[in-house]
Amino acid sequence: MIESAVRLGDAGELFLSGVLDYRTGPDLRKQGQALIKTSTAPALVLDCSAVTKSSSVGLSLLLCFMRDAEAAKKSVSIRALPDDMREIAEVSGLTELLAHP
Repeated sequence: MIESAVRLGDAGELFLSGVLDYRTGPDLRKQGQALIKTSTAPALVLDCSAVTKSSSVGLSLLLCFMRDAEAAKKSVSIRALPDDMREIAEVSGLTELLAHP
């Protein structure tokens, strides 16, 4: 059974799914970084609609992917941030950063 995945859609969407935690984070980080580098889209959307559970590792992944997109000169936005990730962002003072492309 696959616990988590990251894949790139046709329109520059980076789809995250499953459980984002310390067990899945390192592999997702490497995969997502490679996908962002190979994407030809001028903008990326980090789609979290299929994330079932996340620790602070999920939020860290989003921040890393945002940094990767910036390095590749791509604008980035986040879609469907789950409640648990939103709560961690609020406590960490990162809500504004995640809300703005």
